[in-house]
Amino acid sequence: MTQKPMTKTQLVANLAEATGSDKATANQALEALAGIVSKEVAAGGAVTLPGLGKFQCRARPERMVRNPATGEQFMKPADRVAKVTIAKALKDVINN
Repeated sequence: MTQKPMTKTQLVANLAEATGSDKATANQALEALAGIVSKEVAAGGAVTLPGLGKFQCRARPERMVRNPATGEQFMKPADRVAKVTIAKALKDVINN
């Protein structure tokens, strides 16, 4: 059974209810958190959100890749990607 992901509006409403604040404050907190995590990861750092996981930036070396549509191989330059490692606490909640 697949379920639609929670929208930002729903997340903000749930966050406001859980913290006893209004939706505007919850929205500001959510946007601030996203901004802080994005800025830190983009700078090459890592952020751990307790109970959720660790967000970090990982460098990938230059490598050969293949275009699946044409089969053409070419050299892809080195780049950086975001990596998320799920916390054990979240894994435990999901599997119980």
